[in-house]
Amino acid sequence: MSPGTFGALRQQLLDAATAFADAPSGLPGILSGMVDDVDRALREELEIFPVCHHSPASALAMARRLSEKRPTVIYLELCEDLQPLLEELRNCRLPVALQAFATDLDGFPPEWGPLSVVAPITEASAEYQAIAYALDTPGVELVLVDRSADHVFQWRPRDPAEPGTTGHGADPAPPGEAGEHGENPVLHGDAVGIEIGDLRPRFAELETHLLHHGKVRHWSEWWDQYVEQPLAGADYDTYRQVMVLIGSLFRRLAPEDGDRLARDEDRERYMWTRMREHLAASDTDPAQCLYVCGAFHAASRVEQFGLAAESPAYDISPRTATHWLYGLIPSSHSAIEAQFGLASGSVSIAEATWTKAVTRSGVTPFRLEGQQGGRKRAERRRPAALTPSAPVTDRLSGFLADPPALDDLDEAELLGWCVDIVRLARRNGYLASTADAIAVFETSILLAGMRNRSRPTPYDFQDAAVTCIEKDVVPGRRDVRHLCEILLGGDRIGQVGYHALPPLARDVYDRLEPLGLDLTKRTVQRALLNLDAEPELVPCSHLLWILRRLLPGGAVRPIMGERRLGERSIQESWDLEIGRHQRSIIELGYEGVTVEQVLEQRLRRTVWEPQATAAVALAAVEDAILYLGSRRIVDDLGARAVELLAAERTVDDAPEVLRRIRRLLAHYRATEPVLPAWCEDFVTAGYAHYCTLLPTAFVDEDTGVRQVAAMLGFLFSLESFALSLGCDRAQLEIAVRQSHPEATAKVSLLWAARFRLGVLPLAELRSRCDELLANPLVIPAFPLYLSGFVQALEPVPALAPFVVEVMSKAFGRLPDAVLLPWLPKLITTLRDQAPELVPALVREAGRTFPADLSAVDTWVPPWEARTAPAAAGPVPAQAGPVAELLAGHPAACDAVAALLGCDAGWQSAVHTVGGSGHGEAGALLVRHPEAVEAVAELLAQRSAG
Repeated sequence: MSPGTFGALRQQLLDAATAFADAPSGLPGILSGMVDDVDRALREELEIFPVCHHSPASALAMARRLSEKRPTVIYLELCEDLQPLLEELRNCRLPVALQAFATDLDGFPPEWGPLSVVAPITEASAEYQAIAYALDTPGVELVLVDRSADHVFQWRPRDPAEPGTTGHGADPAPPGEAGEHGENPVLHGDAVGIEIGDLRPRFAELETHLLHHGKVRHWSEWWDQYVEQPLAGADYDTYRQVMVLIGSLFRRLAPEDGDRLARDEDRERYMWTRMREHLAASDTDPAQCLYVCGAFHAASRVEQFGLAAESPAYDISPRTATHWLYGLIPSSHSAIEAQFGLASGSVSIAEATWTKAVTRSGVTPFRLEGQQGGRKRAERRRPAALTPSAPVTDRLSGFLADPPALDDLDEAELLGWCVDIVRLARRNGYLASTADAIAVFETSILLAGMRNRSRPTPYDFQDAAVTCIEKDVVPGRRDVRHLCEILLGGDRIGQVGYHALPPLARDVYDRLEPLGLDLTKRTVQRALLNLDAEPELVPCSHLLWILRRLLPGGAVRPIMGERRLGERSIQESWDLEIGRHQRSIIELGYEGVTVEQVLEQRLRRTVWEPQATAAVALAAVEDAILYLGSRRIVDDLGARAVELLAAERTVDDAPEVLRRIRRLLAHYRATEPVLPAWCEDFVTAGYAHYCTLLPTAFVDEDTGVRQVAAMLGFLFSLESFALSLGCDRAQLEIAVRQSHPEATAKVSLLWAARFRLGVLPLAELRSRCDELLANPLVIPAFPLYLSGFVQALEPVPALAPFVVEVMSKAFGRLPDAVLLPWLPKLITTLRDQAPELVPALVREAGRTFPADLSAVDTWVPPWEARTAPAAAGPVPAQAGPVAELLAGHPAACDAVAALLGCDAGWQSAVHTVGGSGHGEAGALLVRHPEAVEAVAELLAQRSAG
């Protein structure tokens, strides 16, 4: 190529800059530099093939060029450590994504984990054409030259708050464009996306200007209208020059002070260094090679650009010690759009454009042998002898000056779209008719004319369909724009083949085979398991429960049946979506060989994390019993729970600890002859631990009533077991004696604890509550006392009758101004913090209150019957037969008095009882005269006999 190949174009652009620019000092340099970039890229000895990611025009040009040149070495811009995965693509149905995954980080901040990098592959992409050609053509070598997945994160800023970074230092995807991204936008998870050829203006004003003057709504539509369609039928030289020119334009208008541009330049240095190393090691003729990279990188200006560059090789830093795992995961058009900020439906439209372009051009695309779905692969051919390349001429001048050759209106295609969209809309609840189809047809042509297009594009058709069919509301879950995407290609979802799955995923499919279901389907499938009649399905049931524990919600859902300690289902029913959640199962394969191994590792990792608590460890113990059944693992996790409990300095998890240790002890007592040693250690450690922290918890404002009640519940409910293991009850008594709470609810808890220890009698506790209700200064705070008594049912369930009594008195005596605001708070507190206490209160109230409404009017509360004695009948003046009997035989009374150590004052006591005295014995006999009358009647009958 002569240096003056683009001289005429350069001069023409400089003249235009001088004529039209207000300040031409900067513009001529940009325009001249763009031509220089094209000239430099095309003069390079190593042929550079510029591409745009998921571009049908790039894929079509790639298929043509590979068929013509038949290169023996292809350098591809893709992470070099993903090379071993390429062979597995033939076992998959596209689109899929190459993935690098790491959980054990060494050299990266822990908060970044897990690290994940994905590179989506679609059939309508230039990289897939290059991969298929290289893998199925003998003698062709494919070399990935981009930075490794480890370097992707090495080059990210370490400060997550720095602009341009996300949680693990990844560049955020470009802002999403109009529309929602289908139904499967999260197949890639939160992975960092690697794309070949990101061509989008990084200068916001430039993109806005292009969209406005192009009369389009988003960037994907602009690219399809002004780049894809004109280049679809262009020859290779024109395609190559135009793509480098666009890459140079976006590069020269990109902010130069951004980290993204600096990382792009480092990538270019990295790739040229790798290519030089390979050429030197293999002694390959550069004329037989092809370098496939993004058009942005084809216009590179780094000092290492080109094989003839004299600058030293780029110093590539070593990888960290992070252990990376590699595999294939399913992808979809909507997932690619969501990750890379493309417009909804753009990848589906590109796929349809690719299919139409292949049919029209007659080009036979390359396809991996054994690939699922799609068209028949091209015939395998050996590389032909290279012929000298023809001199490159200036194709840019004619392409930029001449109007694009536009296709005529394809009425048959447009009519088919209009009829099909009306039919699809009616299936989804729209009241569409033939008139709407005609309106969509005419509106599509009208919109294309308003936008200076000779034929409607799919985007024009979408806008017309929305205008003519969609009304005020969407009758179903899909709007008309989504229906157009389905019509024009739909959200194609890829699938990883069985032989490309990791060992764990294959093991899951094999073990679930007895269910007789096709687990590759993405629909919901119902599995019915009769475990008594079909015992061979028991292992399937066990595996499903483990998958439910490991996979995200929705993948495996139990409809009937449950698995809890001491319980096993006889029949089970499951809804399975294994095919839809294939990515999650594949990522489980990065953690282990079987699901049991993965679960064990997760449980161990959970309990040994710095933020682990005793409650977390007990939950891990319970999961290990339910799903693993290994006594060794359970003992290890239980021993760790003891360590965590002894090291805790707060009691925030006391309710959870109490609930779980009670359940575990009940399980072991029902199934084991002897409790495990770690259970005994946990009880003794917990008894001493909570006794130590009890005084502090009573006075600490940050410790809630529920936590203190749970501590007391642990101490009192497990007291007998702890004492049998050698604990000292005096420690608990001292802890209660040292507790001096100030919070009202905690005072009630302390009274309940003292009652449980026998220090505070029930009569005194009742009198204290009556005094509180009688004190007008305490009445506003009495609901807090009552809340404490309700929480006290956890450690002291025997207080249930007393709590019912106190609540009844409060409801009867508290004024509405105090009672009504407190009732909602009481209900929400019981529901959120102590739902298990409500049934005890309800049962006790059922025993206390009358069973039917008719008895309410005559019902006297038991506590009022005790405090207000019934009016006794008139006491006879004479003592009666009892007094006469005692007076006539005093020896028996004297003997009893001497035995009890009392003085012989029986005669005055009898006189008091029979008279008008008010001694305790007299009061008792007056309150309950039935017993005295019965004894008197009995003695009278014997005397008469």
